[in-house]
Amino acid sequence: MNLLFFLTPKATCTYLYDDYTMRQALERMEKSGYSALPILTRNGQYRGTLTEGDLLWAVKNLCRDGLRTAEEHNIMEIAHRRDNEPVTVTADMRGLLEKASDQNFVPVVDDKNDFIGIVTRRAIMRYWLNKLCKEET
Repeated sequence: MNLLFFLTPKATCTYLYDDYTMRQALERMEKSGYSALPILTRNGQYRGTLTEGDLLWAVKNLCRDGLRTAEEHNIMEIAHRRDNEPVTVTADMRGLLEKASDQNFVPVVDDKNDFIGIVTRRAIMRYWLNKLCKEET
């Protein structure tokens, strides 16, 4: 099976640019409702993942004078507890499943490391649940 079957394309993903400030990241996360977002360069390359926890610790450690200083800090200054490791568009299902077992979403990149979208754990689980239900009937 091809992982593109599960892909949420970049055009419909919420993501952050690596030149965003902490404040911009906080606002984007709040608006989207997601607890983790991929970080991209302006030319579309995947840089890592920013989580709510990363932001929380950054506010504590970098914004000692209050949230107003969140505008002064770039998100790439924030330590990431763990970045979601990407897979290439040609990855096999085993590799995708291994990554998805440890990550809420798996970033997908092409052979130039350009971000093309994500595969969510939810999409994989729904596929297998539907397949299981069809086999039982």
